[in-house]
Amino acid sequence: MGASDSEDKQITEALTPSSVKEYRDKFASDPTKQLMQNAVSRHDVNQIAMQQSIVAEASHSFSTVLDSWKVTNQSRTGRCWMFAGLNLVRSDTRNELNLKEFEFSQSYLMFWDKLERANFVLEAIIETADLPVDDRTVAWLLQRPIEDGGQWDMFVSLVKKYGVVPKTVMVETDSSSNSSRLNTMLNYQVRQGSKRIRDMYAAEAGPDELRRIKDEVVGTVYQMLCIHLGTPPESFFWQWKDKDDEFRRDGDISPIEFADKYVTTPLDEYVCLVHDPRPTSEIGKTYTVRYLGNILDGPPIKYLNVDIQLMKDLTAKQLEDGLPVWMGCDTGKQMDRDLGIWDAELFDYESVYGAEFSMDKASRLEYHQTSMTHAMLFTGVDMVDGKPKRWRVENSWDDKVGDKGFFMMNDSWFAEHMFEIAVPKKYLPEELKKAFDLEPIILPPWDPMGALA
Repeated sequence: MGASDSEDKQITEALTPSSVKEYRDKFASDPTKQLMQNAVSRHDVNQIAMQQSIVAEASHSFSTVLDSWKVTNQSRTGRCWMFAGLNLVRSDTRNELNLKEFEFSQSYLMFWDKLERANFVLEAIIETADLPVDDRTVAWLLQRPIEDGGQWDMFVSLVKKYGVVPKTVMVETDSSSNSSRLNTMLNYQVRQGSKRIRDMYAAEAGPDELRRIKDEVVGTVYQMLCIHLGTPPESFFWQWKDKDDEFRRDGDISPIEFADKYVTTPLDEYVCLVHDPRPTSEIGKTYTVRYLGNILDGPPIKYLNVDIQLMKDLTAKQLEDGLPVWMGCDTGKQMDRDLGIWDAELFDYESVYGAEFSMDKASRLEYHQTSMTHAMLFTGVDMVDGKPKRWRVENSWDDKVGDKGFFMMNDSWFAEHMFEIAVPKKYLPEELKKAFDLEPIILPPWDPMGALA
């Protein structure tokens, strides 16, 4: 039996007219491809690929639901990690204040995060000043020195150092709700400061002189943040009427005092668990990422890598114990924003394109097809015969999507696109409690597990 035409085909380095003609003829001879061309040229491909059988079964009903509050709105910013953190602790703070609705100021923490991050990055620039400017680490530091995204440990560090305030004390501004312009201005100053530091290092300036430049730049960043976000209060006068119509007053109180009194969630007891299935990452080992963080005098970012089933079990256990769960995931995969649905098979792209979409989670990490992109809060779970069927998620995209801002995650999606949860250490098995205390393995700055939600 002779070789097929495809086996005889000479594959060259460059595309050739004959190759293009073969692609064209193959496409033109396939009626299914013609039909898909007609459909996708008039509609979003997700409308064509969406599997209606999954949508029909996507119920927003759960056996355990914790939320009885309205969702928040991060607007046109990447502050999801901060919103999710504040949404977690406000569930306890509402009880302390005896309020049905309460919201912390995200703008307040945003201010301090960006100021601290400027200092964090410029210290890294000083540390790497002996490297060429096109060194991969230096280039990574300069790529996006100031951005909105963050991690659970970064959130905890902010609350511990600066406290929190009610939203009425430091309200949203145009820049806190739409941060692109602010970040552009801040990044210019940090990069300009980085150049000054590196130039002075090349001129053999000492550490004190380099830090003097850093201090000038951080001072400029502070002024810019005040202009865009407002000046954060040193103290504020706090009084309120609770849900029983009782008037209560604390008088003058600082943000740290407010956090000490009303943030009763035991943040110091929380640890971060991740699911990283790459062959180079070991279950039961702790990891950190070089130059990932915001506060230099805060604890380092630290992850404990666990099996995905354990992550599911611990998430369900916390929810059944009445605790919402902070989490990070790759939100854009297999998701419909308007319906508020995640399902691993929501869109059948293979049938639309006649192409494989077969990389597993480890391969998607290795080949930059996935990373943690968004943080939210688990507030419910639907358990059937002791196993989770679907999960309820509080998003921070306003109440005009999903079920008044709450989303439904089918359990199939959890395994494929979930990466991280924060959990009180007491929930861990004994061997993992011990493992978490071990010195973490350091990953390079550009590792996908260093992605900011």
